[in-house]
Amino acid sequence: MNIDTKRRDLLAGGAMAGAVAGMAWTPRAGAQTPKAAPFTIVINNSPWFDGFRKTVEDYEKETGNKVNLDVNPFGGSLEKQRASVRAKDGMFDLLIMNGLYYQEMYHGGFLTPINDIDPKFRLDPQMIAYDNTVFWDEATKTHDPKGKLMSVPVNGNIPLLLYRADLYEQNKLQVPKTWDELLANAKKLHNPPRMYGIVQRGARGAPNDVSYDWWPYLYSFNGSLFRDEAKGDFTVTINSKEAKAALDFYIRMAKEAGHPQTGGLAQAQIIQNMVTGRAAHALLVIAAWSQMDDPTKSAVVGKVNAACVPGSATGKPAPVLGHWLGGIPKNVPKPRQEAALTFLAWFQSRNAQMNYLKAGSPPVRQDVLSDQELWKDPKNRWMPAMAESSQYVRLMWSVPEGAQIGDILELRLNQAVIGELTSDKALNMIADETHTIMQRAGYKTGRIAPL
Repeated sequence: MNIDTKRRDLLAGGAMAGAVAGMAWTPRAGAQTPKAAPFTIVINNSPWFDGFRKTVEDYEKETGNKVNLDVNPFGGSLEKQRASVRAKDGMFDLLIMNGLYYQEMYHGGFLTPINDIDPKFRLDPQMIAYDNTVFWDEATKTHDPKGKLMSVPVNGNIPLLLYRADLYEQNKLQVPKTWDELLANAKKLHNPPRMYGIVQRGARGAPNDVSYDWWPYLYSFNGSLFRDEAKGDFTVTINSKEAKAALDFYIRMAKEAGHPQTGGLAQAQIIQNMVTGRAAHALLVIAAWSQMDDPTKSAVVGKVNAACVPGSATGKPAPVLGHWLGGIPKNVPKPRQEAALTFLAWFQSRNAQMNYLKAGSPPVRQDVLSDQELWKDPKNRWMPAMAESSQYVRLMWSVPEGAQIGDILELRLNQAVIGELTSDKALNMIADETHTIMQRAGYKTGRIAPL
């Protein structure tokens, strides 16, 4: 495997964190995988990348096929993908696309539907479809599972509720199922500045901090960005009474049991508070889990556990997607497309996903996540929460304008958290600015009455 040499220093420095497709894959999948042309994957250097890299190395050893990895920071990978798909001849054969920005590739028609490469390929039924984001109906612009298969899941990055299990045991607390229960537990353990009951991402981030952390509250309080995105109704509803209740509760959580500087906390600071033993709870993506038990980084090794994110008293949990999908662009030669698909077919096998887990990355097969034999290993104690969460995962948005909307959300939500704007005003401003974007882009849109 070749990793772009310009990226090796970045990796060493610990930067931030065909026809065979239709076969029944067995633990000896490598013996069934055909020889394929060398191909190149463009990917970001996420905390889960090392597990992916090791799994690619397993693929090369088992099959003899060669894979080149072009590894970049988050923004660099996105820009390379954008440039490559617009070129006459693409440089990259497999795009590892983030759940907040893959929409640009679907809407722009830059990907080849997988069954156009191999009509026999089927997504393994144990592979998690992540709110059906692997599918795309070009006519309706929706993730209709009756549409075409456009990608294969690579990483199921979603938030879990991380909590101090040792403190729960000492205080005889129950794992919360609702936000109210979480607030009560957080207040019980809140003893600043030594211990914060909960730490939240309130900062204005790039790409998403406060909006990503708040979105599970929004959905579970039965709020939404649009009225019915799945059916093409983009009436802006972010300033509904449900959304206000969700934002008010988020701010209340920060005030009553949170960090005094919540408005300045991004993901890195949330992780730091957890690993230094300064926080009792946090919503963190599963990619951050490995740091909790890393003795070189963590003062709370073995003391943190994971649960599905809570829901409101009237709504289901709603862990929001920050996942990664593998898509194959149109503008690369057919042999390289087939090589990329050969890898994806191997990658979705149970054997490969077991190796992926052993390498340190969360698998994207439900049967692996739900394997109770694996749960017995203390280092896999996050797996029950991840397995439970699969049924609830929700996408933030399905439109390529999401990047612009995300910038608005980050600014206005941060202003609400730090007290520059009331929740009413912040949500009304988000609604007005989002409506303008959607109107200019030609969507069927509108807006509800202001708060």
